[in-house]
Amino acid sequence: MQKNLRFCGSPVTPEEFNLIAETVRDCNGLSRTELAYTICELLNWRRPTGALKGHECRYFLEELETKGVLKLSGKKAGGPRNKKKATVESPGTEAQQEHITGKLSEFGPIELELVQDDDQRRLWREWVGRYHYLGCKVPFGAHLRYFVLITRPDVKRVACLQVSSPAWMMAPRDRWIGWSHAQRGRRLQQIVQNSRFLILPWVRIPHLASSALAKLVRRLPADWEKQYAVRPLLMETLVDSAKYQGTCYKAANWIHVGQTTGRGRMDKEHLRHGACIKEVLLYPLCRKAREKLLDEREDAASSCRHVDEML
Repeated sequence: MQKNLRFCGSPVTPEEFNLIAETVRDCNGLSRTELAYTICELLNWRRPTGALKGHECRYFLEELETKGVLKLSGKKAGGPRNKKKATVESPGTEAQQEHITGKLSEFGPIELELVQDDDQRRLWREWVGRYHYLGCKVPFGAHLRYFVLITRPDVKRVACLQVSSPAWMMAPRDRWIGWSHAQRGRRLQQIVQNSRFLILPWVRIPHLASSALAKLVRRLPADWEKQYAVRPLLMETLVDSAKYQGTCYKAANWIHVGQTTGRGRMDKEHLRHGACIKEVLLYPLCRKAREKLLDEREDAASSCRHVDEML
């Protein structure tokens, strides 16, 4: 067993690892997704809502395979993690779209539409896969997706947003918070990352992006808590300064705290994986967010509330 294994910030004991290895060996007929959910059931790896952490577990197993710790079955290896683009037919190319230009006041107020049904998901993936420079990848862990809507003269979708689980370790963010390794492991779930933001290429509305971000930070805490039973305290995002200046984030009062080192988002071994250096920006979602992320009393209070809800 490799030393210091961690799953979602929590140590993996030798007994847990042995159970994982036995399950991988004995259940080699399962797909990787089925295997991940089986292991989650055996080890009771769950979200605060009670849902199994299947997606995170599959990522964890594949990370162990990459390091040579485990050998997974080759069955169904090309599952959902490799599906980067929607396969549905596009609702029209950029050239076929009606261009939307003008002042924000002519189209507002803007609204956010939570992506919930299959048609919405297919359209969101199609647009982001086609027009975002990073494409549409399956996000790690928990996530929510939105369309940004203009409401005048007609309701139309003009942008796509995604928030997802944060990076495990990011030095500028961690220095700004000032937490220890143990505190990060306990409270990381109260940070979310704005991992995709796309203004559709046929839309030219000044200040739309910063207005959408302002709407997002007001709405997200309640939506995330409803979905995952955790209320986020802080948002983070990464901006590739070689391509963008992050103007909309600065206009929406996000805080620039430094640059990444160029490692991957889950790099716990301090090894570079060829990721480009990006600017790190943060947005507190409540007053004294930093203090609350450091407050040990919050952990005790949350545990008491969870017990009360179960009684």
